[in-house]
Amino acid sequence: MADLTSSRNTYASTPPPRMGVSKHVLYRWLSWTVPAIVVLLWEAAARLGLIAPQVLPAPSSVFATAANMTQNGELFIHLGVSLLRAAGGFIIGGSIGLALGVLVGFSPFAQALLDRPIQMIRAVPFLAMLPLVIVWFGVGEVAKIFLVALAVLFPIYINTMLGIRQIDPKLMELARVIGMSRAGVVRRIVIPGAMPSILTGVRYALAHAWLALVIAETLATTRGIGFLAMDAREFLNTNVILLTIIIYAIIGVVADALVRMLESRLLSWHANYDKGARK
Repeated sequence: MADLTSSRNTYASTPPPRMGVSKHVLYRWLSWTVPAIVVLLWEAAARLGLIAPQVLPAPSSVFATAANMTQNGELFIHLGVSLLRAAGGFIIGGSIGLALGVLVGFSPFAQALLDRPIQMIRAVPFLAMLPLVIVWFGVGEVAKIFLVALAVLFPIYINTMLGIRQIDPKLMELARVIGMSRAGVVRRIVIPGAMPSILTGVRYALAHAWLALVIAETLATTRGIGFLAMDAREFLNTNVILLTIIIYAIIGVVADALVRMLESRLLSWHANYDKGARK
C-alpha cells in the first residue's frame, strides 16, 4: 500500500511531457496556412477578373500602395499618430480600470458605492457618448484619447474585480492565520491569483482600444489611420481603405502576441495555464 501511495504521488507530481520543438514550429507554421491560402486565392481571383478592382483590389495592388506610402513617409506619420493615441488612452484607461477593479474587488463598501454607476456608464452605447465628449473636450487630441481610455477602462475593471473575487477564500484565511501583512497578501496571493483574469481583460481592452480609435479618428482630424481610411472613402480609393484594414489587423495580432508573451512570463507558475500552453 505504501508503494502504491508513493507511486501515485510520484505520478501526480510529474509534469506532462512538453511538446517537441519541431512539432511546436510545425503548428506555428500551420496556423499561417489558411491566411496564406486565402491571400493566394484572392490574388488569383483578382487577376482573373472575378473580382472588380473597385470592389476588392488584388493583394499585390494593396502592397504596391503600401510601398509607395512607406517610401514617401506618409504611412509612418499616420501610423505613429494612431499608436500614440492608442497608447495614451490605454495607459490612462487601463490604470483607472485596474485601480477601480482592485478597490471594488477588495471592498464590499466600494462595490456598493461604485459598481452600479460604472455598470450604468458601461451600458451606454459608445456612439451615444460621442456628442457629449465633443461638448466636453471639442474635437482635439484630448477627446480622442478620452474615447480610447473610456473603451479600455471597462474590460480591465471587470476582469480585475472578478479575478480578485475568485481567489480561494481559504488562502486569504490562511494568510490571516499566519499573520501575513496586507501588503504581503496583495503581493503573494491577490496579484498572482488575479493575474490570469487581469491579462484576459488586457487582451479585450486592446481590441476595444482600436475600435474606439477608429471612431475617434473620424472627428475633425488630418492624421491617423482612421483619417486615412475616411479620406480614402471620399475618393473611392479601395486600395488605401483595404490597407488601413490590414494595418489594424496586423496591429491587433502583434498586440495579442505581446500579451501572450507577457502571460508566458507572469503565469509560468500556473499549472493549468502551462498545460494549456503545451497543447
